[in-house]
Amino acid sequence: MALWGHPDFRRLWTGDTISQFGATVGMTVIPLLAAGVLNATPFEMGLLAAASTMAFLVIGLPAGVWVDRMRRKPLMIAMDVVRAALMLSVPVAWWLGLLGLTQLIVVSLAVGVCTVFFDVAYQSYLPSLVGRGQLVEGNSKLQASLSVAEVSGPAIGGYAAQFLGAANSVLATGLGYLSSAFFLVRIKTVEPAPERHPDPHLRREIMEGLRFVFGNVTLRMIVACTGTSNFFHGIQNAVMILFLLQTVNLSEGTAGLVLSAGGVGGVLGAAFAYRIGLLVGQARMIWLIPVLTWPFTLALPFISDGWGLVLPMACLAVSTFGIVVYNVGQVSYRQSICPDHLLGRMNASIRWVVWGATPLGALLGGVLGSWIGIVPTMWVSLVGSVAGMVWLLLSPLRSMRDLPATSSVEAHG
Repeated sequence: MALWGHPDFRRLWTGDTISQFGATVGMTVIPLLAAGVLNATPFEMGLLAAASTMAFLVIGLPAGVWVDRMRRKPLMIAMDVVRAALMLSVPVAWWLGLLGLTQLIVVSLAVGVCTVFFDVAYQSYLPSLVGRGQLVEGNSKLQASLSVAEVSGPAIGGYAAQFLGAANSVLATGLGYLSSAFFLVRIKTVEPAPERHPDPHLRREIMEGLRFVFGNVTLRMIVACTGTSNFFHGIQNAVMILFLLQTVNLSEGTAGLVLSAGGVGGVLGAAFAYRIGLLVGQARMIWLIPVLTWPFTLALPFISDGWGLVLPMACLAVSTFGIVVYNVGQVSYRQSICPDHLLGRMNASIRWVVWGATPLGALLGGVLGSWIGIVPTMWVSLVGSVAGMVWLLLSPLRSMRDLPATSSVEAHG
């Protein structure tokens, strides 16, 4: 594994691991704070879930243009610092007796804006840091960080909320973002200067990114799959905490443990994604692994306290294994075919669709949870999310084995 000996990648990897750990704790304790302390309704939980990803829909496209116009590392550092300040405002407000649901929604929305810029810059930065030949390995290691955080973060966040208070537990998120910034500052590789457009024009540059993505039939199908699954996952986000706390009657700590189960599969998925790519093909694994694993998530509504936790949690781990392998494959695919000067706009265009679908789903989830009930809403979300893989079965990926060798391949397939 060549990247073990790449000092700057190790710094990026370390910072990302700490940041992801703090973020997963925050994604657990903020909904717990809203539901358990501020007594949020299903509709209010939907608003909170939507706020965290609404920025991808609102500002995602111009963010890609701006990222392509500037150096990415300083931008990522700035976004980490701002996110830290926003998250640290939550415990401060709690200590002062001023915290309310409005602040949680505003903080989630503002952190989401910073995350748009950080994520677009981050995925556009990796090819220049490690080279295109090491993208699958790099993405596998970074997905491993995310998966380890998903294993430990929700469980620790749940138990921390139970014993220390949810607001106090948000401290971990803020400190995680600061630690990420520290390691990014230490990266020594000189980033290439961004290519200057002779006649910069926001709308024209946005359209150039959209044309690249939607002019490529394989990228269209990947976007359709991820967007469909994320839309229905957004519905799930709106009611999941209420389902675990109110329907299944779990404690906050046990609810966090359930949310961590998927991370176990994610760790294994990230660890084996590179080998799976070698075994079955780096392009083929994008559709084959979801077909074999995603349907296992349909066991989740059968969860119950005690031994009734075991089988659904195991099935959640299997489905998350498939999600992580899919993400490693599809992110590596789109990085491998995209020219350097379009990386920011390509990533932003895709995230505008796939992450923009999540808040829309969350808003619908809040409405459905109040209208048809929490359990039926869970079924709608899970069936719809699994059905997203149908797009992959209709794509040219079915006839491919490995990733294209250069960015010039299939630019407008």
